Amino acid sequence: MRDPRVRLEVDGVVARIVLDRPEKLNALDAAMVAGLAAACAAVDRSEARVCVVTGAGERAFCAGGDIAAWSGEGAEAFGRRWIRDGHDAFDSLARLRQPVIAVLNGHCLGGGLELAACADYRIAEAHVTLGQPETGIGVIPGWSGTQRAVRRYGAQVVRRMAVFGEVFDAETARGLGLVDAVAPTGGGMEAAEALAAKVLARSGRATELTKMLVNAAEGEERERVLESLASALAAGSEELAEGLAARAERRAPDFTPKA
Repeated sequence: MRDPRVRLEVDGVVARIVLDRPEKLNALDAAMVAGLAAACAAVDRSEARVCVVTGAGERAFCAGGDIAAWSGEGAEAFGRRWIRDGHDAFDSLARLRQPVIAVLNGHCLGGGLELAACADYRIAEAHVTLGQPETGIGVIPGWSGTQRAVRRYGAQVVRRMAVFGEVFDAETARGLGLVDAVAPTGGGMEAAEALAAKVLARSGRATELTKMLVNAAEGEERERVLESLASALAAGSEELAEGLAARAERRAPDFTPKA
């Protein structure tokens, strides 16, 4: 399911996901959430080796979930659809096999900060502010803003934003570990392209595996990482080839190690 407001561009080995709703500060509605999940699925199956995520325009990377999109939902639908669908989409981004670079080219608030937490590296342009304003309107940071955000940013930083309402500028955010680098206003994409070039100069397979192992150590998709790595080892073994051949030939497999 593709939404034109979630643009996917794959240029050889570099994929770019652009939230393209600048008139609404790139706030996400349900169709955009589904579009993000679809874009991530396409990136995962592409030949891309690195993925860059950003927002259209200069005012916002992402202002979070569009209040008009969820405020009319009943409590059950809000929890079952809006929150779960958001988790599914954000998990898809965080668990991409490719390293993900977020270019925060505008304000990064609420769900936008949760989206940024899915990236492996965050570049903030100098004019950006970051915060979690949800409790100020009576909801919680529901797209893993108290879970993945804590793992990525640290519990005290999340407390300061989500509980006490602090909003940080780009340089303060860098000092706190919310972002990894600060670029001049308008220079975020150039910085991301330079960083992507460094990633591409390294071993693609080793980088992919290392990202998966770091994710597992952090508690991100540990079960899937372990089983996918173990399955790849099993699938490449002579024993699997023998097992499949024996099945096709209707005989018992011979797993005796070959000299």
